[in-house]
Amino acid sequence: MLQKIAIFSDVHGNYTALKAVYEDMKKMQVTESWFLGDLFAPGSGTQDLWNLMQKINPSVYIRGNWDDLLIKGIEGRIPPEKPSKVYMAKLTQDLGTKIDSNVIQIMKNWPMKIIKNVNGLSILLTHNLPDINFGQQLYPTLPTESFNKLFIEDDLDLAVYAHVHHPIMRYSSEEQLVLNPGSVGQPFFKHQKLQHDLRAEYLIVTIDDEGIAGIDFRRVAYSHADELMHAVDANIPYIELYQKQLETGEVHTHDYPLLSRLNEKYGYLREVKEYNAQHQIDNQDY
Repeated sequence: MLQKIAIFSDVHGNYTALKAVYEDMKKMQVTESWFLGDLFAPGSGTQDLWNLMQKINPSVYIRGNWDDLLIKGIEGRIPPEKPSKVYMAKLTQDLGTKIDSNVIQIMKNWPMKIIKNVNGLSILLTHNLPDINFGQQLYPTLPTESFNKLFIEDDLDLAVYAHVHHPIMRYSSEEQLVLNPGSVGQPFFKHQKLQHDLRAEYLIVTIDDEGIAGIDFRRVAYSHADELMHAVDANIPYIELYQKQLETGEVHTHDYPLLSRLNEKYGYLREVKEYNAQHQIDNQDY
C-alpha cells in the first residue's frame, strides 16, 4: 500500500509558515503526517497554532527541547541565570497566558522517540538523539560516526530527526538512511547564499510495497509580513528580534549582550524572577 508521509518539525511559533505547509500537504495529497518537535516560540503562534495542529492531525508527535522549555517555563522552572534563560523563560511564561492549560498536559506525554513500521521498513523518529533532545551531537557537518548513534536497534532501516534546522539526507556506516526535514519556522544555513532562502521547509517520504519510492524536500513560500503582523497582534515579547529573524533568518538565543539590553529595557529579568517565585509558592501549596 502506498504511503505518502509528510514529516515536519521546528515550527517555533511561526503560525503563517505552518499554515502554508498545511496547504501544501493537502495539495500533495499526503496520507499522514509526523511531527518531530519544537512547536511554540519565539513566533506568533499561541492557541491558534495549537488549533491548526489539530487540523493537521499528525499521527506522531515527538517532544523537542523547546517543548520541554515551554513546560518548564510555564511551571516557573527556568532559572534566569543567563540572558538566554531569561529570554526562554519570558517567552514561555507569556505563552502560558495564551494557551489552554490542557495543552501542556498533552505535551508532557509526547515521547522522545518512536519506532514506526511502514510497509516493512523500520523507522526511528526523534527530535535529536533518541534520549537527548537538545545539543549539537547531530549537527550536519559532523562525521558519520555521530549519526550511527541513531540506530539503537539492529533492524532499523531509516532514522529521521529534527532540531538542527537543515534538510539532510545522509547515511550511517552501514548505509542505513538518515533524513531531516529542515525547519518550518526557522530555516538555517551558515552559508549565506543558502540562508537567503527563508521559505518553510518540510519533507514528504513516499513508501510503497518495494521500499522508499520518493524523497521530496519541500520549500513553501509564505508572507513574512503577514507573520510579523500576526506576531504584533499576539503581542509577543522580543518582537524586534522576531522581526529581524523573519527578515534575515538570524536568531539571537545566545546573543547575551543584546538580550541583556532588552531584558533591562523591558524589565523582563524582574518579571521572570517574580513569576518563578510565585509559581514555586503555588507548587508548594499544591
